[in-house]
Amino acid sequence: MSYKILMGALFLLMSLLFLVSLLTGPANLDVFAALKSLTGYGNPASILVMQEIRLPRAILGLMIGATLGLSGAVLQGYLRNPLADPGILGISASASLGAVIAIYTGLTLTLPLALPLLAIGTAVLAVILVQALAGQSAQTLTLILAGVAITSLASALTALALNLSPNPFAALEIVFWMLGSLSDRSMLHVLLAAPFMIIGWLLLSLLGRGLDALSLGRDVAFTLGYSPKRMQWLVILGTAISVGAATAVAGAIGFVGLVIPHLLRPLVGAQPSRLLPASAFGGASLVLAADIAVRLIVPEKDLKLGVLTAIVGAPFFLWLVFKTRKGLT
Repeated sequence: MSYKILMGALFLLMSLLFLVSLLTGPANLDVFAALKSLTGYGNPASILVMQEIRLPRAILGLMIGATLGLSGAVLQGYLRNPLADPGILGISASASLGAVIAIYTGLTLTLPLALPLLAIGTAVLAVILVQALAGQSAQTLTLILAGVAITSLASALTALALNLSPNPFAALEIVFWMLGSLSDRSMLHVLLAAPFMIIGWLLLSLLGRGLDALSLGRDVAFTLGYSPKRMQWLVILGTAISVGAATAVAGAIGFVGLVIPHLLRPLVGAQPSRLLPASAFGGASLVLAADIAVRLIVPEKDLKLGVLTAIVGAPFFLWLVFKTRKGLT
């Protein structure tokens, strides 16, 4: 399959799933009534459902999926490690910690931007700590151990915040938020997260050719004019800003950044720059499909999106670890 055909197919799949997401929900709206309401015409109740409930949810699903897929492809390419992923490296857990701090302290009531800003700040700190702990070589074992350490620390501090919460209802709300979900999201969430995610995409998109050169070795990349230090900061800032903003509005949605690049890499070849946009489209498609599934499987139970992606992604991760171990023997 040629690269252009693959990208066209992924874009078509993403667009189709976006449309299906708009048309999926408990409200009994036929296709034409739903699309008409989306433009502002028709029943006021239908307009409210389409514009204030389904549209923000679909937009966030697309943007968050694209963020997770793109960041996973970048991390795997930069670290030259097939197990690299925002969740495994502690970025998602640290961003969740920042968001929990914002909710716990009440900063979100006085400053709405406190939620994404604190999530992004803790995500940046997590990436820096993981990189420092893993060292310049960033071997698989040290990388995973560093990510586990940061994830454990962030999880422990999050648990401490929940334990000290004076309001049990607020603690319960934080717990449900941490499971990862796109339900009950509004255009305000879109407006809060979209600028940060777009900035992160722009930073990560600058890494394409550098990752191609880096795949030949750090010395080769430096000889070709690509500074590893500059690339490192682009990876840190781009990943932390985009994933931090995504986690701030949707909670932790894991394994998307791990699964999608592995599924698409055999189709795009060994050129990392081609994998970046493909992973963005693939990640958006996966999150949209998973969000549609949670509305159809047990709609009365409100199955969380992060739970479903973990159920699907964890066995894939175990298979990947087993495959990697076999390759080393």
